[in-house]
This record gives sequence, structure tokens and C-alpha cells, in this order.
Amino acid sequence: MGLKLRVVGVGLGLAAVAGAWWVWWPAAAPQDAGGRRGGEVRPVPVVAAGASRRDVPIYLEGLGTVQPYNAVTIRSRVDGELVDWAVREGQEVQAGEVLARLDGRTYQAQLDQAVAVKAKDEAQLELARLDLKRYLELGNRIAGQTVDSARALLKQVEASVRVDQASIDSARTMLSYTVIAAPISGRTGIRQIDRGNIVRAGDSGGLVTVAQMQPISVFFTLPQQTLAAINDEMRRQGTLSVQVTDSGSRAVLERGQLELMDNQVDQTTGTIKLKAVFGNEERHLWPGQFVNVRMLLTTRVGSLVVPAAAVMRGPQGPYVFQIKPDQTAEMRPVTVGPVDGGEAVIESGLAEGERVAVDGVAKLQNGSKVTDARRAGEAPGGKNAGEAPGGKSKGGDKR
Repeated sequence: MGLKLRVVGVGLGLAAVAGAWWVWWPAAAPQDAGGRRGGEVRPVPVVAAGASRRDVPIYLEGLGTVQPYNAVTIRSRVDGELVDWAVREGQEVQAGEVLARLDGRTYQAQLDQAVAVKAKDEAQLELARLDLKRYLELGNRIAGQTVDSARALLKQVEASVRVDQASIDSARTMLSYTVIAAPISGRTGIRQIDRGNIVRAGDSGGLVTVAQMQPISVFFTLPQQTLAAINDEMRRQGTLSVQVTDSGSRAVLERGQLELMDNQVDQTTGTIKLKAVFGNEERHLWPGQFVNVRMLLTTRVGSLVVPAAAVMRGPQGPYVFQIKPDQTAEMRPVTVGPVDGGEAVIESGLAEGERVAVDGVAKLQNGSKVTDARRAGEAPGGKNAGEAPGGKSKGGDKR
């Protein structure tokens, strides 16, 4: 009797386990990549977008360095004590504006001496002219040698006066060097020497630098493979538009023009150096700053574009999942052109108006059934939209 009860108990337990498995297994069965769960085909929720046409700007991008349009290191051309700074550090100055003054008393004395020597020689010149005139008036009553000597003396004194004038000009120039002026308009930097120090003409450090920041230059490099295209567009357009963008937000900081390309390719890096000029009215650009540069090469009119997130890459190259009218996904090989602003140009493989999966492609295979995740209230990847705001599948961002 006891044996029978045990057998019955074991049978009832097995039946209970089998019933529980029968109820639980369909819900727990893994879902395959085609949306099938335990033999049941479920559509994969995706976000789709249509291929459309628009004008696509073609940019060449590189890393650039900001440099002053002109920069001058102010040095003294004479020796002397620095007696005055006429400007502050970091001040905007105009060309010809006085920056500093040296003690000029020594050079003033040299100028006064040269002026006095000229006055003495001018007196000798006047006397030589009178003597020659007197000898000529006497005519034959005076020896010809005396007249010739008078003429020679007059020429010597005239030459002395010209030498004196040159000495005056030199002394006046040396005196003017004691007043140091800005050769260009720009912004002064940090001064390298303080008032009261002795300045030497041979000092290599200089007194201060003046940098022209309006306009300002940006030097950047591009691969040598772009050289032919740049030359063609410059011949066609005359000049090319260049932008400086913020490294974080990609916002445009300044707009300018390409001024020149270097006359040789850097054989070490295989790049060509270019120079662009910007107005810099808002002072967004500062000398020595590293910036991102975008140069507009051309604009492709009426290009077929799709969101760049829809383009993925496989062993056979780039492809997209095209959503057919029967709501199935077809893996479609495509030829991809430039990518700009989150959109990729499709050279071939798609037609205008065809829809492609942009998000939720991780579980897609060729022939998978799909559904619009926005209509179903379900986020791509199978989660409820309320539970996973903006829930993107990892595979949807590959390209």
C-alpha cells in the first residue's frame, strides 16, 4: 500500500512539473533575429526614414592653427635707458603710435654738434665764393693759378657742407630711434623689459610684440589627394569659403576665404598647407589657438540622401535595410558618397522615396518582418517607449 502511494505521488509531481513547463516555456523561449519566438513570427520594431533629394555641400576638413595676419617684435635700434612706456600691455595700437621712449640726450648732443659743424663750413663756403668772385673780377691782372686754386677750394668747401648735412641727417635719424613707434596696427603683448633698464640694439628678446588680429590668419593642412580638386574649384570660383567651427558643438565661429595654397607638398606628411583669412570682428580667434577648419569645396545639387545612421558596413561593403511595401526588410548594398550633417549621400543602390531602417536594426535580417516602432509605442530593440526614451539599438549607429 505504501509503495502504491509513493508511485502515485511521484506521478503527480511529474505531471505538475510538465504542466508548469508547458505554461512557462513559450514566454521564456528566446527570440531569434528574425522576430520568431518559439515558432511564432513577431515583427521587429524599427524607425524608418525615406530617401530624399537635397543639395549637399561638400566640405574638406582639417586641423588648423591661428596666427596673426602680421606680427612684429619691437626692438630698439639704438642703445639707451628706457625712460617711458607710452602704452599698456594688451592695448590696441595704431600704426605710428608711440610705444616707448629712450633717453635721447646723447643723440640730441650729436645732432647739435653736426649742425654747428655745418654752420662753420657754410661760413667757409661763403668766403670761398667771395674770393673766387673777386679773382674773376680782376681778370688778367691776377695769375690763372690763383683762380684755379680758388675754384678748387670752393668745391672742397661745398663737399664739406654736403657731408655736414649727411651727418645731421644721420644724427637726426638716430635721435628719432629713441622714440619707438608701432610699425603696424594691432594688439600689444606682454612687455619684456621694464622702465629704467638699459636697452641694447643687439638684444634678441625685443621690448614687446604687436600682433595684427583683424584680419587674422589660419593655417591648416589637407591630404595631397585633394590638391587637384582644390585647384579646379579655385580656377572655377576664384576663391573658396572657409569656416572655423567649435570643437564641441560644431557651431561656426568665423567665416572667411581661402587666401593661398603653399607652393609645395610636405613630403614627410603627404599634406599641403593652406592659409585662410578671417575678419575676426568678435575676436573668436586668437593667435596660437588650435581650431577645426571646414572648407566648402562645392555643392552637389539634388543628391539622394538618407540618415547616416541607416548605413552599415559588412564584409561586402556598405548596405542598408530597405523596408519593402509588405513590411519586410531587404538588405540592400549601396554606394555611399560624402556624409554631411548626419546625412549620407547614396550614389547607387536606392531610389528616391524608398524607406530604410534607421534605428532598431540589431535584430534585422534579410526578409525580417518589421513594424513602425513609433506607431506601436515600442522603442527599437523591443522595449516599451516609455521605459527607454530614445532607446537605440547598438547596431543602428554603425556605418
